[in-house]
Amino acid sequence: MSDKEQMEMAASQDDLQDMIAESDTGARSPGGLSGKVLFFVPLAWALFQLWIVSPLPFIFGVGIFISDEARSIHLAFAVFLAFTAFPTFKSSPRHYIPLQDWILSLVAAFCTGYIYLFYVELSQRPGLPTQTDLIVSVIGIAVILEATRRALGPPLMVVAAVFMFYTFAGHLMPEVIAHKGASLSKGMSHYYLTAEGVFGIALGVSTSMVFLFVLFGSLLEKAGAGNYFIRVAFALMGHMRGGPAKAAVVASGMTGLVSGSSIANVVTTGTFTIPLMRKVGFSAEKAGAIEVAASTNGQLTPPIMGAVAFLMVEYVGITYVEVIKHAALPALISYMALVYIVHLEAVKADMKGLPRKNPSRFIQSLMSFLMTFFGLAVLTAAVYYGLGWMKDAFGDATPWVVAVLLVIAYVGLVKYAIGFPELATDLEIRELPETGPTVKAGLYYLLPVMVLVWCLTVERLSPGLSAFWATAFMLFVIVTQKPLKAVLKDNGEDVIQCLIQGWNDMLGGMVAGSRNMIGIGVATAAAGIIVGTITLTGVGLVMAEFVEFISGGYVLPMLIFTAVLSLLLGMGLPTTANYIVVSSLMAPVIVTVGAQSGLIVPLIAVHMFVFYFGILADDTPPVAMAAFAAAAISGGDPIRTGIQGFTYDIRTAILPFLFIFNTELLMIGIESWYHLLATIVTAVIAMLLFAAGTQGYFISRSRLWESLALILVAFTMFRPGFWMDQIYAPLVPVSAEQIYDIAETMPDKAQIRIKIKGEDIEGRAVNKSVMLPMGAKAPGKERLMKAGLELRFEDGRAFVDNVVFGSTAEKQKIDFDYEIVSVLKKADRPPKQLFYIPAMILLGFIVLLQRRRNATAALAAA
Repeated sequence: MSDKEQMEMAASQDDLQDMIAESDTGARSPGGLSGKVLFFVPLAWALFQLWIVSPLPFIFGVGIFISDEARSIHLAFAVFLAFTAFPTFKSSPRHYIPLQDWILSLVAAFCTGYIYLFYVELSQRPGLPTQTDLIVSVIGIAVILEATRRALGPPLMVVAAVFMFYTFAGHLMPEVIAHKGASLSKGMSHYYLTAEGVFGIALGVSTSMVFLFVLFGSLLEKAGAGNYFIRVAFALMGHMRGGPAKAAVVASGMTGLVSGSSIANVVTTGTFTIPLMRKVGFSAEKAGAIEVAASTNGQLTPPIMGAVAFLMVEYVGITYVEVIKHAALPALISYMALVYIVHLEAVKADMKGLPRKNPSRFIQSLMSFLMTFFGLAVLTAAVYYGLGWMKDAFGDATPWVVAVLLVIAYVGLVKYAIGFPELATDLEIRELPETGPTVKAGLYYLLPVMVLVWCLTVERLSPGLSAFWATAFMLFVIVTQKPLKAVLKDNGEDVIQCLIQGWNDMLGGMVAGSRNMIGIGVATAAAGIIVGTITLTGVGLVMAEFVEFISGGYVLPMLIFTAVLSLLLGMGLPTTANYIVVSSLMAPVIVTVGAQSGLIVPLIAVHMFVFYFGILADDTPPVAMAAFAAAAISGGDPIRTGIQGFTYDIRTAILPFLFIFNTELLMIGIESWYHLLATIVTAVIAMLLFAAGTQGYFISRSRLWESLALILVAFTMFRPGFWMDQIYAPLVPVSAEQIYDIAETMPDKAQIRIKIKGEDIEGRAVNKSVMLPMGAKAPGKERLMKAGLELRFEDGRAFVDNVVFGSTAEKQKIDFDYEIVSVLKKADRPPKQLFYIPAMILLGFIVLLQRRRNATAALAAA
């Protein structure tokens, strides 16, 4: 590489780091005392977060903070750093902190720390704020909005301000959305002095879970794991057609596992991958679009999901492991389809991969893969059953035994790693690294991830505590890896100097993790204003009625309209704030309108639906922040990059519609291992066919009718029940007299669907289907009572005699004296999978035609 090219690459890298700083960590980098403040305050924040989620406060009996106090301190750190690390405007100074920002940061920290400082006094006068409380609340809201603008730009700040204006000016609104409005005292109490607004669930999740996972990801990156993941992806896939693009998809997926920002994900992996994609033949826009699509999908990938997995635990009311289970298959098939799309683009353009140093034969590759798979299977079984045995053998001492074994494994893997060359860290990959040495040089990076997964899925510890133990081990790794290598190599390297470097890396990683959290911390607080508005004004019900009116009560138009609104609401918002806003506003809409149309929509499916479309806003013009970041690397047009990225992401946009109607894609209703296998296989095939159909290329370039046929086959495999519904009704009505008998025979956690009619309080006719959860097995009358319904029977007809306040029945808007017209049971009909047969026949016909076309073209060329 010439000196000029190196200088241009270095300048480009500086610009990209500035972009990450502006969007994630803060663009200021002052020296002197200000620099020390921006080092030690984030470090103190990281130490505070580690302390409050660890068992140490309870062991020593000091430093125990209740949830509200911890949230207040968490937010105080975030806003202090927002005013000191982020300049007021782009033209504001970046090498020192102006006096006004020091004043604002201290005022902001005091106002947001007010809940902690005066917690006892506030708890003694709930709902009766003093004048001081109101002044602090007003200033606190103002500084949170300004901190949000600095850290995240205007979109979230403007949205939160509009919602707050709606709260106080409700009586001035158009009749359709009008309400009586709130006084300053009521509004500020709700927003600031209770757990309904700023200091609500979202900030609580940020405090107790999200910070530790962001810190864990930052430490992994600082230790070199990010570079390791990227090199492994290139070693495994770089030699294939369009190899750098396929490696970009895999690397983005791997870094997305622990990343909380699609923009940072684009820049981290895109710096390596986009220039290489350009080199093998991709245009600037396509190279950037592939990276954008892969990075935004990283936010949908378990176990972190841009920190949204932990919010779903609170909002949906299910365990973390269940969230991961439901999110896994859609993310997997979405990534596989993106790799396939890249393959099709490469085949269309006749691209080649990067050359290998030592090309391996197919048999060698196959044997290597099988041995690796077998080794992982043996290791997994040994760890699982071995630790299971140790629990019985060592009892309470098991954690200490496991810790010792973990350290032994770490030392052994580091000793194994030094037998291979150190991984290069340069941005230019001219020749593919060898697969074996690359993979083996960083296997010890997987140990902290294994600790995290083990604690979450096997030990079933809380996400916060799981992240603490994984982070604690990661801190140990980052401090010791360099001196340990120096000792094991025995090549004269100064061990003390290596230990100092490791210590500095650890401190740097903790500071970087805290600065990465600034935007998330203030975003969850600002999003709390939106959530507070919804709970205070009831605007969510207005939104549901509005969407129902626009869609005419039909499910598909309602879903499309909700998807568009989620895209609009998600533009310019970070992942966590994005989910909080769209789920608070739009999720109840789908539940309400869907129930009135008789559609069973599990709450997790609804939240996944709005989350997917909120995330797709990251590559949807005109905002498309991830597309702008990719275009800065590729040199392409950001709008065209965003449009191209969205065309690649059509496969992701179609998934939410599919799992609303076919919840098996979310692992709901899976009854056996072969049912699971069939669901996974058909979903993967369907998604690949859908990708081929939308890209206009399968075995050869497809004609229009062939593309449409491929999409039809994909739809049939995704939702075979649609065609069966056209022949046999999915539900049959049964007399309401049998409702208790039917409820009693239903399995645990099933839902009973009933058809009701009556008049609402305004005299309008109501005729709809609703679903009620049945809970655990019990007599039918008891199960309906738990759902909130008491019935009476007159002349063979069933009527609602009582609706329990706050019950599911009340939330479904069932009222007194409504008549239960019928109970809807699943019809006895042939299996829906029969429609796979005609779909496969049609697919075989297309394969035959395209193969014949290829053979004819080859003969003509010869």
